[in-house]
Amino acid sequence: MSNHYELLRFTLRVRTPGQALPRLQDALQAAIEGVELIGCWVSEIGPQNTVAVLRRFASVEVQAAERERVLLASDAFGIGEFVLEQHMDDYRLFPFLEPLAPGKHGPFYELREYDLVTSGLAPTLAGWRKAVGPRTREQYSPVYAAFYATNGRVPRYLHIWPYASLEQRLDVRTRAVGDGVWPPENSAPQLQKMNSVVYLPAAFSPLR
Repeated sequence: MSNHYELLRFTLRVRTPGQALPRLQDALQAAIEGVELIGCWVSEIGPQNTVAVLRRFASVEVQAAERERVLLASDAFGIGEFVLEQHMDDYRLFPFLEPLAPGKHGPFYELREYDLVTSGLAPTLAGWRKAVGPRTREQYSPVYAAFYATNGRVPRYLHIWPYASLEQRLDVRTRAVGDGVWPPENSAPQLQKMNSVVYLPAAFSPLR
């Protein structure tokens, strides 16, 4: 399985996501062969009117070809009239993680992103490798996956957590910290800034 991913983030004009999502769904189906839609979400808590799209590529060559197609198209995602900002970020999967299969894991998905100190990626990977197993045991909750960025602000990393409810999120996070299984060992010295947004899945999202 390829570990080449892309996170698209669109900030849309107020009250337009409902109009934009059907067009976006159609446009995503026009991607070249080897591009897989993983998830599509609309922000619920955090910056509003934001749509996030996670895609996986069969190879780095497919990723480059799809990026070129998108950049040269007049309106590759069919929602240009609604878009205020558009970001495309490339990520690689943490090598020791297996993403969750498509299906219902939410409906609340928290996307947490951290900017790291210059030397922070290797210690972050080491801490996660040790801690993620205990943190995702049955008495806590699964992680969809975690990724490190390969462009833009680096080093930084992204992790995606599904929850059945906001109450479950608070309970799990509180117990994991109280039980000493999270956060990963030596994580705090690696962190500079963080951003967290809670999303709900679009109707067509494979991750629901």
